[in-house]
Amino acid sequence: MTTTATITATSGLRILPAAVFEVRRPQRMLERSLLVTRRNWIIVFSGFFEPLFYLLSIRIGMSKLVGDVRFGGRVVDYAEFVAPALMAASAMNGAVYDATMNVFFKLKYARLYDAVLSTPMTPADVALGEIGWAVTRGTLYAVAFLGTMWALGMTGSIWVILAVPFCMLVAFAFASIGMAITTYMRSWVDFEYITAATLPLFLFSATFYPVSSYGEWGWVVQLSPLYHGVALVRAANTGTLGWSAFPQVAILLAMTLVGLVISSRRVKTLLLK
Repeated sequence: MTTTATITATSGLRILPAAVFEVRRPQRMLERSLLVTRRNWIIVFSGFFEPLFYLLSIRIGMSKLVGDVRFGGRVVDYAEFVAPALMAASAMNGAVYDATMNVFFKLKYARLYDAVLSTPMTPADVALGEIGWAVTRGTLYAVAFLGTMWALGMTGSIWVILAVPFCMLVAFAFASIGMAITTYMRSWVDFEYITAATLPLFLFSATFYPVSSYGEWGWVVQLSPLYHGVALVRAANTGTLGWSAFPQVAILLAMTLVGLVISSRRVKTLLLK
């Protein structure tokens, strides 16, 4: 009986990526990032302002021109409809740019990871630690954004508090994929592809219009990974969370796992040849 249980448990563990078992001290990378950022704290909030300016412009101008929007079987103010999407986009921006540009500099120029891997730390520690800091940055954006929404009267439900963990999930997914992509980049020129990818995601993830506005092309919008984050945050703000949230969470979790595994393997390939 015991032997059978042991075999079953071992078989189950084999399903998990090997990187999961290599994680030891990722918090050390987080500590380093915190110490470095403490002297340049204003940089952390740089990506927060673009969505904020969008939010203020919509609140002051466009909301009065557009009027109300029908969403989830109810009518909501346009500013209240757009604000959660901008919050999710803010978390994405913070996570992506920290997991791409900062990681690229540390990998190719500062050679930080060469020094880190000369210690007992593993490539999985590097990947999870750097991704964890990018998630922290994205979450800070989300919290600041939520405070702005509350101050401007754009929160529609007590369940909006769930928007913060949803934004953390968005940040985790995009930070993981962002770092994985960064390990394949060869020069700063390649970062044009990051902008080329995130801008359409920002504009065409049901950020400014309901999916129904896209007509027969609505299914294309739902292919966007940011759309699932937008849908989660928007549902939390309007208090309309339902069973559809589970597959959306699962998609973001799958992105996170894939990105983390690829990142740890690429760090090992590049630095432990």
